[in-house]
Amino acid sequence: MGSPAPRLCAPAATDTPGIRLVRPLTVFGYDDAPHGHAEVEFVNVRVPKENLLLGEGRGFEIAQGRLGPGRIHHCMRSIGIAERALEQMIARATTRRAFNRYLAEHGTVQAEIANSRIELDAARLLVLHAAHTIDRYGAKAARTEIAMIKVLVPSTSLRILDRAIQVHGGAGVSGDFFLAQAWAGMRTLRLADGPDEVHRVTIAKQELRRYLKKQGAAAPAARL
Repeated sequence: MGSPAPRLCAPAATDTPGIRLVRPLTVFGYDDAPHGHAEVEFVNVRVPKENLLLGEGRGFEIAQGRLGPGRIHHCMRSIGIAERALEQMIARATTRRAFNRYLAEHGTVQAEIANSRIELDAARLLVLHAAHTIDRYGAKAARTEIAMIKVLVPSTSLRILDRAIQVHGGAGVSGDFFLAQAWAGMRTLRLADGPDEVHRVTIAKQELRRYLKKQGAAAPAARL
């Protein structure tokens, strides 16, 4: 079955003055209702003092407190999606024939299966390492490991999904399999919780600081 048509509705007000739901949005054409995405307008919105969490001006601190574990959770789910995609790739390759042979008998398809398994297990181990680090030392100490998996895992899962789609041919981009919608979600994850470029900056700065500290170059390190 294909994806449903986008919802159309008039702008709606909420119980909070100044907040207006302008319109629902789709992502790559997919409608994620009822928990999906929308354009929301905020005009002179006030938060009552009794509703403040931690205190005024600490919103970023609250957000950062959950981002580390949340990013690990996203990567764990991504690993599961990639595992499922690899399983469906193999199922397709062992039941579909081309040029008088099953797809699984073609060297190119075998290479795609092998590369997918190698990359998937490597990504899984890095996620486990990040989770272990955050358990032992906390999210702040694990920020580099978390940044690494946030770059690596969605990109790895995206490549595996792409290979699975290729093995499925035209059926892979249809709604008959979960692959197309999963690809759209995984591509979106490369933007969610910060784009790849932001996480690469975090990783690079940590590597540069480590090198400069080892070399005793304190002054340049202060600028990073």
